[in-house]
Amino acid sequence: MENTIQALATVIEDLLTRDLQAIDWDTKPGPDKWSRKEIMGHLIDSAQINLQRFVRCTYQEGFKLVYDQVEWVAAQCYQDEDINEILELWRLLNFQIIRVWKNYPADRLTARCDNGKYEVTMHTVDWLAADYVEHMKNHLVNVY
Repeated sequence: MENTIQALATVIEDLLTRDLQAIDWDTKPGPDKWSRKEIMGHLIDSAQINLQRFVRCTYQEGFKLVYDQVEWVAAQCYQDEDINEILELWRLLNFQIIRVWKNYPADRLTARCDNGKYEVTMHTVDWLAADYVEHMKNHLVNVY
């Protein structure tokens, strides 16, 4: 878990040390594509869902927790929000995830939950944590 914690801390620092005011946050590359602002909103939604998975896996196993990413982005109207507020929420949620990971019970790292939308897809906390960071990196490539 230590490597995953460091990887997430690096991703956070990398984004927050960029010239964020130089980024075009509002333009959508296509009618069915998210703006950079909406991508950050999606990453907030991912952080919220995954934080719940990590917390629940400390005491529970086998539960199902999924979300409809397109609907969540639309419902939360990220496109209309101030980018500084979006970035602050993203930062705070990810710092909370790091806090949870730093204090994670070692005997619960192999706890599993179902994150499959249409079929049972069981993953361990270790796997979910590493996948969370990779998912974020993949989206942030489209932000920079």
